[in-house]
Amino acid sequence: MILYPAIDLKDGVCVRVLHGDLGKATVFNTSPADQARTFADAGFHWIHVVDLNGAVEGRAVNADAVKAILGAVSIPVQLGGGIRTLADIERWIEAGVSRVILGTVAVREPEIVREAARQFPEQIAVSVDVRAGKVAVQGWTEDSDLDAVTVAKQFEDAGVGALIVTDIDRDGALMGFNVEVFGAMADAVSIPVIAAGGLASVKDIEKLKAREGRPISGAVLGRALYTGAITADEALRAAA
Repeated sequence: MILYPAIDLKDGVCVRVLHGDLGKATVFNTSPADQARTFADAGFHWIHVVDLNGAVEGRAVNADAVKAILGAVSIPVQLGGGIRTLADIERWIEAGVSRVILGTVAVREPEIVREAARQFPEQIAVSVDVRAGKVAVQGWTEDSDLDAVTVAKQFEDAGVGALIVTDIDRDGALMGFNVEVFGAMADAVSIPVIAAGGLASVKDIEKLKAREGRPISGAVLGRALYTGAITADEALRAAA
């Protein structure tokens, strides 16, 4: 299982938020590049970066911080937040992003996702952000009437590299993974599933690995890693 330590960007700094509410942001590092180096030095093989302002505004807002991260580490970076067009996608891949994450556009303009996956095989991920059973968009400020599996199945044969399934109701709250939510998605589609939202301890990683059914390919580590509730070493050991 691949672990993705998260760097959420708000106003140029590294934060964690509660349930996606930008008004409830805690600053953990004023230098996103330094945070990225810390994660790389700890032995992680990927970094998960989200432009929170960009997700709400529909455009890149923290581009300078993202570029600083890309310049600071050699491990691959996946990036989401405010990426809405093929030109946006191409720009970030040319800048060095290994995988671009599409959320709002996957709901509103799924043909852009399919075309992007054709142009950039395995470099496109779809973010399926779930609140009360429905998929949220626009930086989680709006709800759609679609359920997660319906959204995901649209891209079954599109060449999408990963599905990042976020449990918004638990995100940032250290409540523990809802393994059933992630497992149901993994069993419903053949696209690799990355679990996000709620990780509280190393037991969550162990539960993801132990569940029966199609394996869950990865997990995003957020607040628990920043607060020390889980260490990089124990997380990586559990995921190995």
